[in-house]
Amino acid sequence: MSMTTTSAAAIGPLKQLPPGRYSIRDQMRSEWTKLISVRSTIWTLGLTIVIGIGVSAIATAETRSHWASTQHGGFDPTSLSLTGVFISQLIIGVLGVMVMSAEYGTGTIRATLSATPRRPGVLVAKVAVFGFVALVVSMVTAFLSFFVGQALLTAPAVHATLSSPNALREIVGTGIYLFLIGLFALSLATLIRHTAGAISTFVGILLVLPTVLQALPNSLQHDIVKFTPSRIGIAVLSRSGQHPYAFSPWVGLAVLAGYTAGLLIIAGVKFTKRDA
Repeated sequence: MSMTTTSAAAIGPLKQLPPGRYSIRDQMRSEWTKLISVRSTIWTLGLTIVIGIGVSAIATAETRSHWASTQHGGFDPTSLSLTGVFISQLIIGVLGVMVMSAEYGTGTIRATLSATPRRPGVLVAKVAVFGFVALVVSMVTAFLSFFVGQALLTAPAVHATLSSPNALREIVGTGIYLFLIGLFALSLATLIRHTAGAISTFVGILLVLPTVLQALPNSLQHDIVKFTPSRIGIAVLSRSGQHPYAFSPWVGLAVLAGYTAGLLIIAGVKFTKRDA
């Protein structure tokens, strides 16, 4: 018997390497572990909720303290208590970018793709896990902001309840808006693959683009500005559901969902074809 045969017999049969074909459930569990095991992720999710509620609380408390000395024609207490969304959208967008770009920055994306070579599954798992977390955090932020804000709008200030006209639509619409913004940012990061570049592009689309469009002639500006995510967000917070030069809330959210889905498809194609 040769030494090789003897060694093999002593060691026993070698275990086969994992085939690299994991179910989507396995990949989602992996993405969940990666998401919650990073301390910065937990902090960012917490900041999304705390800052969203905090800004809304400050706005409503300030309005209540000056209620007797100001005019309140067309006052919308629900919209006021949800103003923190304009800060929360930046935070959840940055988190959406980091979910994808951080792996490229550290090089761990190569390990991920080595373990799960089927790239579409990797992207689907990331989108599903982050989307679930983003939706939960967004809805919690929207509802808690509303309840805290209305609690601060004590008499004689006008306040709202969930049964007030359009109040529930504004709250749920705000949660969906934040959720879509987070996925939109993740899509940008998948396409750009660089943290600074993706965040700069995200902030540019969200905040800089509407300012640039103001330089256009009014007739052209009004036709274009309603397609921007920021104007869609403003329309979602409108009590009447109508805002000048904007889509209605649900139509606007459908447009934003279309942007996100289209960008995800393009990013997915690039993700499967490019080297890590």
